[in-house]
Amino acid sequence: MSSECPNQYVEKRPWGTFFVLQDEAHFKLKRIVVEPQQRLSLQKHQLREEHWLVTKGQGVVTIGDQEHEVKTGAYIHIPKGAVHRISNPFEESVEFIEVQLGEYFGEDDIVRLQDDYQRA
Repeated sequence: MSSECPNQYVEKRPWGTFFVLQDEAHFKLKRIVVEPQQRLSLQKHQLREEHWLVTKGQGVVTIGDQEHEVKTGAYIHIPKGAVHRISNPFEESVEFIEVQLGEYFGEDDIVRLQDDYQRA
């Protein structure tokens, strides 16, 4: 944790790691690392939209019923309420920066529709 950004923290998940870089009343900023052969749950959020910028590696992003292969430099907008996930079927980690905008940024705003790790 940096003294310049006292609200930073790291959280391990079954698919990789996320780093909260900034957590403010009007936005949340994360760095997310998805390990090879892993994926986030298929999910949606009622109270926030997300903006992803891939900073390393490649992955497959699902938004609704569409899949897009992405690589370093790709930008993805996930509207509030959109069903989405990122998968990493590749041999190296994929990393991206996530900016959350909306009314609320808590992890309890995740509605999981499908999850490889049997989380509610």
